[in-house]
Amino acid sequence: MVDLTVEMASLWSALGPAPLDRGRVVQFVSASTGEGTSTVAREFARLAAGRARRPVWLVDADLDDQSQMAAVNAEPERFGRLGRAAGASPDGSIFFGFRPPVRDREGRPIGDANLLAARPAMDARLWITRLRLDMIGGQRAEIAPSGAYWDALRRYADHVVIDAPAADRSDTAMQLAPYADLTVLVLAADETEAGAVADLRDRIDAAGGRVAGLVLNRTRVKTPKFLKRLVS
Repeated sequence: MVDLTVEMASLWSALGPAPLDRGRVVQFVSASTGEGTSTVAREFARLAAGRARRPVWLVDADLDDQSQMAAVNAEPERFGRLGRAAGASPDGSIFFGFRPPVRDREGRPIGDANLLAARPAMDARLWITRLRLDMIGGQRAEIAPSGAYWDALRRYADHVVIDAPAADRSDTAMQLAPYADLTVLVLAADETEAGAVADLRDRIDAAGGRVAGLVLNRTRVKTPKFLKRLVS
């Protein structure tokens, strides 16, 4: 078990409160695979769910490797038991598309939004998404060029936490960056070169995103002043 409560509390304080009239979308991403982004995103979502005014959503944006729901389910002592699955789109919008369309056994097309489910944890204060990978075979996943899904979740959630795949194997974080309010970079201490982090920051900036800071996984989150200097 990895418990980053202290570190995430520091990050929570550094980011400040979400707006009163809308939820805030925070994306987490690393430059390289294996730096613990999913753990950091999950721990931040857990802490936010305990402090937020409204539910928190943890969106697993790795369309090739869905791991968040299984990880939450493996720690019932910290997250509680998962509740019954429900649709993960409030209004039919979704942040991805599959080409060619996914079809059911009768050959009828299935709407992309119907491929994403969500289950509640922590007495429904936290919702975790999972893509129905069992229904997909041979289709190509694409990130939708629209912020409609994130705007829909903002109406119901205090925080929407995006767990994006590492930048060395996917451009998902750059594609989602314009629709997130903040992007937090994650790296394992002493394992990632500064140049890779700076390059990722520049790519997110160029895509229209806003980099809020940096989390050193398994160490303390740096103070807001340090973060501002590092990513400026």
